[in-house]
Amino acid sequence: MTTQEDLRDLGLLDARAPRYTSYPPANHFGPAVGPDSVAEWLRAVPRGTRVSLYVHVPYCRRLCWFCACRTQGTATDRPLGQYLDRLLRELDLVGRHLPPEVEVTAIHLGGGTPTILPPDLLGRLCAALRAFRPVARDLSLSVEIDPTEVDPARLDALAEAGMTRASIGVQDFDPLVQEAIGRIQPFDLTREVVGLIRGAGVRSLNMDLLFGLPHQTRARLADSVAKVLALGPDRVALYGYAHVPWMAKRQAMIPADALPGAEERLALFEAAARLFVWDGYEEIGIDHFARPGDALAQAAREGRMRRNFQGYTEDGAEVLIGLGASAISRYPQGYAQNAPTSSLWAAAVEAGRLPTERGHRLSAEDRLRADLIEQIMCRFAIDLPATAARHGLERDGLRLRLGPVLERLRGWAVLEDDRLRLVRSPRLVARLAAQALDTYAMPEGRHSRAL
Repeated sequence: MTTQEDLRDLGLLDARAPRYTSYPPANHFGPAVGPDSVAEWLRAVPRGTRVSLYVHVPYCRRLCWFCACRTQGTATDRPLGQYLDRLLRELDLVGRHLPPEVEVTAIHLGGGTPTILPPDLLGRLCAALRAFRPVARDLSLSVEIDPTEVDPARLDALAEAGMTRASIGVQDFDPLVQEAIGRIQPFDLTREVVGLIRGAGVRSLNMDLLFGLPHQTRARLADSVAKVLALGPDRVALYGYAHVPWMAKRQAMIPADALPGAEERLALFEAAARLFVWDGYEEIGIDHFARPGDALAQAAREGRMRRNFQGYTEDGAEVLIGLGASAISRYPQGYAQNAPTSSLWAAAVEAGRLPTERGHRLSAEDRLRADLIEQIMCRFAIDLPATAARHGLERDGLRLRLGPVLERLRGWAVLEDDRLRLVRSPRLVARLAAQALDTYAMPEGRHSRAL
């Protein structure tokens, strides 16, 4: 049985590592990838390819202190219409290069706060996205919803557009914790919004929780988990709070002396995880839980689960096109990120240019390591024969690349029958295993905690 002492000896309690929603991580993107690169990659998308669309809406009525996303506050709706106009222009710019014979399988509205858009703008945006290219019969339309910034009219507009999944950020329901992170969101309000979402016919509901927040205790988090369970989400993400004030200046508002230490963070995660498992949820990847009938749980069981910038997904599209300020796209050739601020992004779009500012062109070695890391993060195991065949390698060459994992996680990872497996606490050590495969690894202090 794994103990805190075992994890301390491994170095997990003090370790920092990327979350590996891409490889290489986005902090290694650079200016060598620009608009011309993306235009080339778009034109090269084969006919019949299944693609996904991600739309970033950076605006919020309030700027929560814990958040490290690219967001900006607005007290009025005035900038929202202008932002939408430019989103549609960017969509047109992309469409000039992307072959028409592709199929959109998933659309995700993220932010920021997508539901800050009034109903007419939401309807206009979703209609444009659905008309952009043919959509799959099983199209997934997911939307991040802030219960404090949504109403029946907005939900009606999203339901009419075909929303299939709603995602609600909870973080924690305890009033003291909410005050400390600058996000006041009463349970009763959240419950009311959940009722409206279910009443609109949305069958899949996700909720996000954070552990490691200021003033958080096992009792307080257990109470929040109980409230979440009472709302009956189909899947839950239990993320570790990343305190990175050198990257997200607003996190300086959070009292660092009230943050739980590494051992308490582990206890918080394990206490919450037990409650979800006891209630019938399946453990998915490093930080998700899902009902057995949920699409993500099915994908995990069948080995189809993937990992992208939104975290774990059942979407298997090889092309992800990001729209909006700071949005990241993924193509077989590499990654591309839009200009990070809405002003720079808008200037490029107004000038008729794809707003790409930086990215990374993948080498053959990058693709191999991205594959290995995704297998570790999604399945806690690597299939050597299948991986070698995909990348045209000899198994001996692949075994050599896995040596750092076996060395770093001696006794926690084994190589047997052409399969590397994490055999002790895989959810806790997967990021360390992935980091051992990462040839771009930065000094640990620049990343969030690995736990």
